[in-house]
Amino acid sequence: MAQQIKEPCKKYACDIQACLSKNNFDSRKCLNVIELLQSCCEKCSYKSTHCASVSGLLNQKPK
Repeated sequence: MAQQIKEPCKKYACDIQACLSKNNFDSRKCLNVIELLQSCCEKCSYKSTHCASVSGLLNQKPK
């Protein structure tokens, strides 16, 4: 339980990995789960180690 509090966004990071694996690593097909991770990171003030990767993924988002 302590790890879940320490890493509140781990679930979303794992969901992104699963989505990317299923979709031949096409991040455009996983935007919804990427946005869920971003939302989690905003809620925890980017204090989860899983938030470091979200900026790179968001840069790939079509404008």
